[in-house]
Amino acid sequence: MSKGKLAGMITAGVVVIAILGWAFTAPYLSNQGLGRLPGIYLGGTMSEPLEDFSVLNGQIQGPLLMKQAGFPPFVNYLSWVGAQGGVITATRPDGGLWAQRVRDDGGDGWLRIGDNTYPLRAIEILDERRLPMMAQWAEKAGRTLDEPLYEGSEIMREWEVFFWVPR
Repeated sequence: MSKGKLAGMITAGVVVIAILGWAFTAPYLSNQGLGRLPGIYLGGTMSEPLEDFSVLNGQIQGPLLMKQAGFPPFVNYLSWVGAQGGVITATRPDGGLWAQRVRDDGGDGWLRIGDNTYPLRAIEILDERRLPMMAQWAEKAGRTLDEPLYEGSEIMREWEVFFWVPR
């Protein structure tokens, strides 16, 4: 076997291992560099949705993992608040991928909270419930509706709110 052919096979092997490693270990919990690239593996134990997700607020720290049905099969971290009948998530009003996919594809997906994965459907909240839901989300983040989450972001009052309910 020639050195060129061997080098090509080794390079292809490294690329395949790198792609598989990314797919099964991402997303990384950061907001820069590789952390902005979502993975595709959700994991967790499939569980029946709870009637009251607010019981998880004090038990599970940190973000949840979300994967929407359809393509692309990316997993993303979302900040959340458990509520009676579902889970509140929010996003900046910047035309982000997951919020647009909820609007375009119906919102079916899975949320992994701790070790449990729940089949849920995201519904965008556009009525009078939006600000009270956003206030709960902002409170968990240690902010008010009139503060940005971080420097350069919009104030929380302007963020888009989604309520995940059992499907």
